[in-house]
Amino acid sequence: MTDEQLPAQVYPNRFPEAVDSRPGVPQDRCHCFSPIRVSSLDAAPSFHADVQDTNAPGWLRLLELIEEAAADGREEFRPLPELSPEERRQIVTLPPSIARLTAVRTLVLYGSNLVRIPPEIGDMTSLEEFSPYTSRRLHWFPYEITRCARLADSTVSTRSIYGNHKYRPPFPQLLPPGDTVLDLDSLAPSRWGTTAARTCSVCTGPIPVTGPHQAWLSQVVATDVLPLLVNACSQACLDALPPGAKGYIPTPHRGGALEQPPPR
Repeated sequence: MTDEQLPAQVYPNRFPEAVDSRPGVPQDRCHCFSPIRVSSLDAAPSFHADVQDTNAPGWLRLLELIEEAAADGREEFRPLPELSPEERRQIVTLPPSIARLTAVRTLVLYGSNLVRIPPEIGDMTSLEEFSPYTSRRLHWFPYEITRCARLADSTVSTRSIYGNHKYRPPFPQLLPPGDTVLDLDSLAPSRWGTTAARTCSVCTGPIPVTGPHQAWLSQVVATDVLPLLVNACSQACLDALPPGAKGYIPTPHRGGALEQPPPR
């Protein structure tokens, strides 16, 4: 039998919802990694300021899907194909209720419009595979994801994350906490990266009312080196963090005008 006569090999589509994430489903435009910012230490990006509309139909449907998944104990959760294109665009974060998905082993968020993942992902204790691939506005992850001790496989668009080794885009500048009493459940994401910070990323103790002590740390998470945002209760907890991944900034840092290792 010649090569021409051999039957064509069919490869499975690992992410069938990818068809929806291309021209059909809008992702909001992102200019965080413009050539100017990537090439200049003085042009560090800002956090995405998007605040989740908790009255949006997509958000309300996502809450229902999480409740369904928690109730039936499913091991795979891929909610976005259950939403319409516009509903998918309405989702810029995940609800804290993902903490209830303790049986989920595979979380697929392919082609999302997410700009942040909540720290409650650390409560998904059975998580083994995490796939937010082509979520191109998702530039960082919460340090709490390191609590997912079984997480062994990740599919992340690494060219879209801070500090990636391809061209070392800069990190947003983090500032120390001030003296102002804050509502820790209603933080400005443009300043803090998150809209809520209740417990320490390191020791799980309470965050002080003046806000978290923040740091960036690049670490291996499953199969990728990810930029992790730490919200700590004190400088002592920041000092207790492990070193960064080899080939990345070796210590926790505040981003901004900071020299990184050269691209590779």
